[in-house]
Amino acid sequence: MSSVTVWFIRCALIYFLVAILLGLHMTVAGPVYPVMPVHVHFNLLGWMSMMVFGVGYHILPRFSGKPLWSDRLSYVQLWTANIGLLGMAAGWYLKSSGSGTPVLVVFSVVEALSILFFVINMFKTIKITPPPAKPAAVPVKK
Repeated sequence: MSSVTVWFIRCALIYFLVAILLGLHMTVAGPVYPVMPVHVHFNLLGWMSMMVFGVGYHILPRFSGKPLWSDRLSYVQLWTANIGLLGMAAGWYLKSSGSGTPVLVVFSVVEALSILFFVINMFKTIKITPPPAKPAAVPVKK
């Protein structure tokens, strides 16, 4: 597996673990507002999306029979996805005190850009190409 694939899967597993710990905390403490949206985002954007990105970077180029369009863009996406998610988590936590909305908006845009980078990279990788031309039939001499 490529290193970007491994890093996306590692990040997914870490976010999964953190989301589970936050879920256990909410089981004891109740649905604590600052923790609930962080728990949800770590599950959906951390665990699920990061796993989809990692598996997508591994499988889709192989299915298309072509190399990944941009390795560099995949690493930019890895960083922006993690920065965006962690910033969003901080924004959700700060929002409970009434001051997190600007932080949440900025990092939501960063996260959206990371998803756009993935979509661009995948569209360029899985681009439809025409099948190879069939060889011309050679006439048979009688």
